[in-house]
Amino acid sequence: MKLRLWKERLHPYELAVKELVMKLQFVIKEHMDCGVYCPIEKVNGRVKSISSILSKAERKGIPVDEVLDRIEDIAGIRIICQFEEDIYQVVEYLRSRTDMKVTSEIDYIAHPKPSGYRSYHIVIEYQVQTSFESCTIPVEIQIRTLAMDFWAVVEHSLQYKYEEKIPDRIRRRLMTSAEAVISLDEEMTAIRDDIKEAQTAFHKKANLVQDIMNSLGVLSKTVADEKLITLQNRFFELYNQGNMEELKQLRDEVDLLCKMQLQEKLNL
Repeated sequence: MKLRLWKERLHPYELAVKELVMKLQFVIKEHMDCGVYCPIEKVNGRVKSISSILSKAERKGIPVDEVLDRIEDIAGIRIICQFEEDIYQVVEYLRSRTDMKVTSEIDYIAHPKPSGYRSYHIVIEYQVQTSFESCTIPVEIQIRTLAMDFWAVVEHSLQYKYEEKIPDRIRRRLMTSAEAVISLDEEMTAIRDDIKEAQTAFHKKANLVQDIMNSLGVLSKTVADEKLITLQNRFFELYNQGNMEELKQLRDEVDLLCKMQLQEKLNL
C-alpha cells in the first residue's frame, strides 16, 4: 500500500481520537465548572505511526491488507485517574455512553501481566463522519492511575530499548517497582476523601474568583473609577483572607451591578 493511501486510510482514526479526547476533556471541564470531583484527571490520545502498525502486523503475522481489520489499537486513548477506584467509575461511565459501544474489556488491575503491568483496557466502536464517508472505528482506551502510567511509560521505553528482551536484572527491578506502585495507590486511596475535599474546595474557589473577575471586567467599562477600585480592593482583601462566604456575597453584589448596568442600557 502506498504511503499516501496509508495516510488517507488513517484519517478516520485521527478524527476518532480528536473527537474522543475533546469529549472526555469536556467531561473534566463540566465537573470543574460545577465544583465537583471528576474521576478523570487527564486525557490524551494518539494514532499509531505507519511504521508501528506494520511492525506490529509483522510480529503477529497479520497480512498487510488485513491490518485495519485485525489491529484494534491503531487509535488509542489514555485516561489517567488519581485513584484506583476512579478507574472503575470511568469504566461504568464509558459503558453508559450512547455514542460508543464497548466490544471488549481486559482488567489488568485485578489480573496484572507477568511483567507487573496494570491498567484497564477497553475496546470500543466509535462512528465518525469524514468528508467522504461514515465509518465505525475501533479505539482502544487504557485507563490507569498516575502511578500506573508512570510505571507503564518506563516499562514501554525499556521494551523498546531492549527489543522486548529486557535483561532479568532489570525485570526484577521492574517487578519491585510495580509492587511499589500498588503500595502508592493504596496509600493514596487511604487519604482519598481528604484529597477530594481539598480539590473540590479549590475548584469552587477558583470558579468563584473567575466569576467575580469577569463581572469586574464588565463593570470596568461602565462604573466610576472610584467605585471600581473600591470593589477591586475588597475583592483582593477577601481573596487573601480566603473568606468564601463574603466572596460569594461580593459575587452576588457585582452580578447585581452588572444587571443594573445592562438594564440601564436597555432603557436608553
